[in-house]
Amino acid sequence: MGADSKVAVLTSGGDAPGMNTAIRAVVRKGIYHDLRVYGVFHGYDGLLRGEIKEMELGSVADIVHRGGTVLKTARCEEMFTAEGQRLAADQLKAKGIEALVVIGGDGSYRGAKKLAELGIKVIGVPGTIDNDIAGTDSTIGFDTAVNTVVEAVSKLRDTASSHERTFLVEVMGRNCGDIALHSGLAIGAESILTPEIPFDLQEISEKLLRGYRRGKNHSIIICAEGAGDIREIASALKQYSGLENRVTILGHIQRGGAPSASDSLLGAMMGGKAIEALIEGKSEVMISHFQNEIVDRPLELAFNEKKMFNRKLYELANELAI
Repeated sequence: MGADSKVAVLTSGGDAPGMNTAIRAVVRKGIYHDLRVYGVFHGYDGLLRGEIKEMELGSVADIVHRGGTVLKTARCEEMFTAEGQRLAADQLKAKGIEALVVIGGDGSYRGAKKLAELGIKVIGVPGTIDNDIAGTDSTIGFDTAVNTVVEAVSKLRDTASSHERTFLVEVMGRNCGDIALHSGLAIGAESILTPEIPFDLQEISEKLLRGYRRGKNHSIIICAEGAGDIREIASALKQYSGLENRVTILGHIQRGGAPSASDSLLGAMMGGKAIEALIEGKSEVMISHFQNEIVDRPLELAFNEKKMFNRKLYELANELAI
């Protein structure tokens, strides 16, 4: 891509802390290399409606400390249709935009793949708190979400200890248990329930009872949302153990807040690498944190492979919670 080539950037799917840092990096590195950079507002939905605006250096000033996404985001069912995909490509071509950087999850990448088939160069940047994208070790927003859970559970422990109860805490992640695993190990949870590993509630109840017999007066169980209905799990645990418990669902609080330093750094590096990939003439690649480096890898990895669950980390958590 040469000087004055036009590039657009959008955020799609669920918001994640650090997206703004990635947006800033795409805009400013693009301008540094004499590209014209456009922001697409409200994700693919905004793209279909032509919500496209040229960005300047000042357009992304003072945003790195803010959570969410200044470009906004929205779900777009129409983007799943051939008509919607053609309209999206036509909106970009009408403004002379050759390439699109898509910051989002695997669903967002699927839309990008369709645009590539229609002649638009596309680069994917993994932005999701779930950390569920294959092909990258980390996604923008994951570290912040884990820290949010750790902070919330540290406060719940005070109440759990005061009332001598077991607290079951549901965390986000869809069908990926990474938030549960990393936060659970960090706070020393007695049990971590994830969709990747089968669990026996009677065994968990027996572990709780062993703890109470040796003088432990409270327990924390971290439950990934994809592991099952947390209220049914809580009811079964009470029936098996006879111990009182309480359920806390952290919900969308995990998506908010200023990004951690790690997520800010990751967003900046990935956004910058996206522009580098475009300058090198690449398309249909995703920017990945892979083997401790920021690299570009085939976009298909995101939906042709399954994200590997860290079983060694899970086993360590169990060993430490004996």
